[in-house]
Amino acid sequence: MSAVPAASDGAAALPPLGLYIHFPWCVRKCPYCDFNSHEAGDAIPEEAYVDALLRDLDRARSAVAGREIVSVFLGGGTPSLFSAAAVARLLDAVRARLSLDGAAEITLEANPGTAEARHFAGYRRAGVNRLSLGVQSFDDDSLRRLGRIHNGIDARHAFEMAREAGFDNINLDLMYGLPEQSPAMAAADLETAAALAPEHLSWYQLTLEPNTVFYAKPPELPREDGIAAMQERGEARLAAGGYRRYEVSAWAVSGREARHNLNYWEFGDYLGLGAGAHSKLTDAGGRITRSARHRIPRRYMETAGEDAVVTAERCLDEEDRVVEFMLNALRLLQGFEPAQFEQRTGLSLERIRTPLAEARRRGLLRDAGGRIEPTPRGTQYLNDLLQLF
Repeated sequence: MSAVPAASDGAAALPPLGLYIHFPWCVRKCPYCDFNSHEAGDAIPEEAYVDALLRDLDRARSAVAGREIVSVFLGGGTPSLFSAAAVARLLDAVRARLSLDGAAEITLEANPGTAEARHFAGYRRAGVNRLSLGVQSFDDDSLRRLGRIHNGIDARHAFEMAREAGFDNINLDLMYGLPEQSPAMAAADLETAAALAPEHLSWYQLTLEPNTVFYAKPPELPREDGIAAMQERGEARLAAGGYRRYEVSAWAVSGREARHNLNYWEFGDYLGLGAGAHSKLTDAGGRITRSARHRIPRRYMETAGEDAVVTAERCLDEEDRVVEFMLNALRLLQGFEPAQFEQRTGLSLERIRTPLAEARRRGLLRDAGGRIEPTPRGTQYLNDLLQLF
């Protein structure tokens, strides 16, 4: 198997490294959610869980020794159920144990509920510099159908509180194609979001994922022509508002693209801590390993710091590397550079010459400025494009 090209100082050839930390609790499990989240009940074992995260970090840090962390993402679940003091303790410990880029993007996912919003100023003081608000919609009826615990006023108020807390880099998570949603309703959501002027929007279609309530009992969703109308109107509105689409479902003003997510899409490395967290790490010899931790919070906390915390681990073979690189890179509208494919996978571009040629022939890929990028048709029919690889 080919390896990642060696460099004179050993680590220079390794991809950028992010840190993902998972918080597995929510107030209520949403019927569309397939993430590893659990209803909190009466209390969250906040101190015990942070203790477990630190034991996990102490065990794992030798695998990333000498490497700089370019981004940190606190995801969930609902991380904003944790106090600002707990987040500060955690981030202080990360800085003490790992080499953190001084300009690192540090994102925290937050629920727009009032109870969580009161923590925003404390999160900012703790070092969080990017907030991602799970709004989903500003329409109260849509939010009720989605099982959300906030309303439209809560969402707008949370955004204002985030600004008052000093956040100048905010993402809003919005979905379209919701149960009983019309194109006009989807357009109204985007108008409200654009009026708030966040730096970033994650705007994506609701899908029915296995192991969710909606998958078992599907709600009535808009027809395909309605979805197409939502997409067309929404893309035009976002572009007119100064947002650039840089990934299938990600829009940002210039310079505010999500660094952590870009690292995923560019087949970078990441260390995952917390219940159910996944890692992808490349070693100095070019071996790429994926691993996952216990999903159940109790079992995770019992085993954190021990080898038993990892429940699955595998090395990527050549086919895995090709599939995973393309699965991520072709979500980006700018695609990838041939040299990046070779550096991140350790494989020659010749390995994918045939599917590349077929994708070009079908009008799904094109060469542009030294990059290989999806055409508008390739982005529209992304699954067909990915099937070639």
